[in-house]
Amino acid sequence: DMAVRHYTLDINLSTPGKMLGKSLQKLLPGLLSIFHEQELSETIHDTNGHGYLATFVGKNGRLVVLRVHSHGLVTIDLQCHEDDNIAQLDNVSDQKLPVLVRGAKVDRYWPTADGRLVEYDIDEVVYEEDSAYQNIKILHSRQYGNILVLDGDVNLAESDLAYTQAITGNGRENYAGKEVLILGGGDGGILAELVKQKPKMVTMKVIDGCKMYMRRTCGNTLDKLRGDCYQILIEDCVPLLKKYVQEGRTFDYVINDLTAIPISTSPEEDSMWEFLRLILDLSVRVLHPKGKYFTQGNSVNLKEALSLYEEQLGRLSCPVDFRKEVVCVPSYLEQWVFYTAWKK
Repeated sequence: DMAVRHYTLDINLSTPGKMLGKSLQKLLPGLLSIFHEQELSETIHDTNGHGYLATFVGKNGRLVVLRVHSHGLVTIDLQCHEDDNIAQLDNVSDQKLPVLVRGAKVDRYWPTADGRLVEYDIDEVVYEEDSAYQNIKILHSRQYGNILVLDGDVNLAESDLAYTQAITGNGRENYAGKEVLILGGGDGGILAELVKQKPKMVTMKVIDGCKMYMRRTCGNTLDKLRGDCYQILIEDCVPLLKKYVQEGRTFDYVINDLTAIPISTSPEEDSMWEFLRLILDLSVRVLHPKGKYFTQGNSVNLKEALSLYEEQLGRLSCPVDFRKEVVCVPSYLEQWVFYTAWKK
């Protein structure tokens, strides 16, 4: 493993202006002595009067960038190989961020929907496949169990029962004897929860790797394509929905677990919004007059995207009312919005 560790340290001198020079005179000798002891060669760069900038390079490829900003903030960036010993830097600053590990065999960094970087305790890739539709990874987390990642987005972890409960109504619905259509839901979590209530029939699609590596989520429901009260279809949902519309078939519940609301705020231009509108319209058209439509939204912080989605709900060929609910999904590390819609 040729991973590189990236350390970032911040020191706030809190003495901008004329006092900055005196503070630097106290700080720099100690820092420079550490770098010189590590046999790092120093290059000072011209900042045209805007603070201080120096780089230090070692024979083993170790790199340090020392930057003193005019307002008194000192930033130190150090890159070295995983087996490098940099213990001397441990006590330089209290404002030391956890080390970034770059280029490791298992990527542990995933962005939240609203653009914050999160480090997961990922220690193993247990499954990876490129399907006809997407890249599928299942990663193991010591805290969250196995995590399903689709095209680089954290989709669901074995810890995320809160997600499954939210997208099925949080215990407010009675599915016994009902006809249910699940769009997506390939991890099997929704199906596993619904079959406990003995619905009349659940129809859904599936992701192959989940039946082997997401057992805590799906149980044994994905082991066969048909059970007493469910059937799993390996086909695209859009032609299927159009067929149901033509046949006049309706469902008591339609649960859309295909994708989150697009982050893009240009619904007239983005193809994902076009796909979302199509699924929305077809789903409501196959909904029983007293049926309900459930779907995930996105991060509670993406207020503009959520507002645009609610506008789309108001433009359907069949008018609907809706409500939304905010739920904390453990592995997402952010609050997530879920929607319920029904015909007016």
